[in-house]
Amino acid sequence: MKKFFALALSAVMMLTLLAGCGGKKDEPAQTPDAPQSEEPAASELNVAVFYYDYSDVYISSVRNAMDNLFAGMGVKPNNYDGAGNQAQQTDQINTAISNGANLLIVNIVETSSPDAAQNAVEVARTAGIPIVFFNREVADDVVNSYEKCAFVGTDAPEAGHMQGKLIGEYLLDNYEAVDLNGDGVISYVMFKGQEGNAEAEARTQFGVEDANAVLTAAGKAELAYYNASASDKYLVDQGGKWSAQAANDYMATILPEYSEANGNMVELIICNNDGMAEGAVSALQGAGYNLGNDEDGKPTSTVIPVFGVDATDSAKQLINEGKMTGTIKQDAEGMAATILALVGNVQGGAELMNGIDEANGYNVDKNEDGTVKVAKIRVPYGTYTGE
Repeated sequence: MKKFFALALSAVMMLTLLAGCGGKKDEPAQTPDAPQSEEPAASELNVAVFYYDYSDVYISSVRNAMDNLFAGMGVKPNNYDGAGNQAQQTDQINTAISNGANLLIVNIVETSSPDAAQNAVEVARTAGIPIVFFNREVADDVVNSYEKCAFVGTDAPEAGHMQGKLIGEYLLDNYEAVDLNGDGVISYVMFKGQEGNAEAEARTQFGVEDANAVLTAAGKAELAYYNASASDKYLVDQGGKWSAQAANDYMATILPEYSEANGNMVELIICNNDGMAEGAVSALQGAGYNLGNDEDGKPTSTVIPVFGVDATDSAKQLINEGKMTGTIKQDAEGMAATILALVGNVQGGAELMNGIDEANGYNVDKNEDGTVKVAKIRVPYGTYTGE
């Protein structure tokens, strides 16, 4: 009998211990007297990622790459769509912090002023958590204002310089075919994604300037904007969304007036991103241009050269089919991997920029003496003109 009661008592004690180990899934044990680490441990990482607009094709490719890399780390981020609305994104950031986010990754909506980014930094500072901006450039002063802040992006002028050089060299190789009216001048239209955005400003400027430098060095005339009376030599997406629809709408208006029949056809289209380039291609196809290559790789229609930036999968397909001419690759996977390197530092309890240096293959903004100027990591561009 004593043996029976002893066994029963042991069973009760075991059930009690098991019950004490239960509770809600993934909740850490409560240890109020334990010292707090400076950064969250891996099991406590609560990442909130804020995208400026899910509808942006390039941003969607970054999001997919990020989600895949997060899954490999055993982390499920909370993703938010700003839908191009800064007020909405600001509310989302505040909500995420209230819900326990301890790492913010922000693709800021508003880039024409540093205020929105600085406000995001201040709420992160108040919460004592790191914040990483990406893709859409924020001011150096914003990043330098908080030791747990960094930016991952590109060198904004580089894409414009590379696109301009690519365009100039293409035109030299194909001048007579592009110059549809034979007047010795290439007429162009420029589609700008957003006013005040660093990438848009640089691409709009250098995409033309650098093309002109290549042309004039070879004795050719500079590009001529299709509408000589326009004060701005570009057409901007008024919604700031860099959208295919904006470019398509503009081209649908332009083509009836500026046509081969009238001798003033737009002969070149330069776009700040591939989304706008795809919209332009769609409009051209509606007018009988850029219909693609035949089985032998020869054009089946007149081709108006269209250049973009991003090297999205859909744009690369258009280029491979002969419907679009070229693009500058903005490396979505490279950007995602760089961001996740910072996340890994936070996950491991290290400083945000630990190991993010040239020795490990990262390009960080530096002063002339080689010291780090600001915690900004630059992902390089490339060119894409077909398989």
